[in-house]
Amino acid sequence: MPITILPQSATISGLQDLGDLATSLGAVPCRTRDLPVELEGAEDSGMGVWECTPGQSRRKVASAEVMHILTGSCTFTPEGGEPLEIRAGDTLFFPANTRGIWNILETLRKVYVIFP
Repeated sequence: MPITILPQSATISGLQDLGDLATSLGAVPCRTRDLPVELEGAEDSGMGVWECTPGQSRRKVASAEVMHILTGSCTFTPEGGEPLEIRAGDTLFFPANTRGIWNILETLRKVYVIFP
């Protein structure tokens, strides 16, 4: 399998509309789009480019995740913790079963890898 390059992933088009985020907390639900990427040898992992419109939602991802924020800004408040300010250029490492509340202030776009 060849190397996959996503040129200018902060502005790349072709993300698929996933609709409203099921874990949205506000009156206006967050909407998401995704561009999944397949990588030989990592078939059990999920990865790609993901985008979400402003709003609040609950994080309920059971797997560990690494993400790099390409555009936008938000806060994430882990259960029992203080809000963390996150913006374009930040890289995050979430242990498995990290739960909390996202507050997306500007449409957020990230590159992500979710581990099985």
